[in-house]
Amino acid sequence: MNLDTSSSIWQGKRVRLRSHEPGDWENYWIWDQDSESERKDGNLSFPRSQERMKHWTQEEAVRKPEGNNWNFLIENNEGKVVGRIGSHHCDPHAGHFAYGLAISKEYRRKGYASEAVLLLLRYFFQELRYQKVTIQVASFNQDSIGLHERLGFQWEGRIRRAGFTKGQYFDVLSYGLTVEEFEEKHAHKFS
Repeated sequence: MNLDTSSSIWQGKRVRLRSHEPGDWENYWIWDQDSESERKDGNLSFPRSQERMKHWTQEEAVRKPEGNNWNFLIENNEGKVVGRIGSHHCDPHAGHFAYGLAISKEYRRKGYASEAVLLLLRYFFQELRYQKVTIQVASFNQDSIGLHERLGFQWEGRIRRAGFTKGQYFDVLSYGLTVEEFEEKHAHKFS
């Protein structure tokens, strides 16, 4: 199905955010084979079978959102799935949320991550009235640190020895962005 998504809030110049389809299992299975990328999230898991991934994506494709916690796939203009982004720890009362992001190795440094983040932030700030986002980054994940600093996130703290991988503890860095900081730096991109 080929739809005109040019007026969709989920469509940017380089990427669009979309829900899962049952056939997306293969992307997750491939991502599961990349231990170094999983370590950047501080969460290296046991190998999962293709059948388990098929079952999970089938369930994810029909799952109803839990509050404002959503998982999206990031698709480029050629229709290739380049990564994933998902909101979590959403507190509509305080107007605070977090998210996680992962981009496949071969698609990094092409602007996909920053645009996906901005699409998600625009929705949470301009449609759902959230007022702040906070993310946590492994202290050794220089790519993510650089991305979030370029997007205007402010360093808010360090949780020492909060993660463990490859036989070593690592610190977790906390970064935040308010709706006012988002509007000042990025609102013109969506005019």
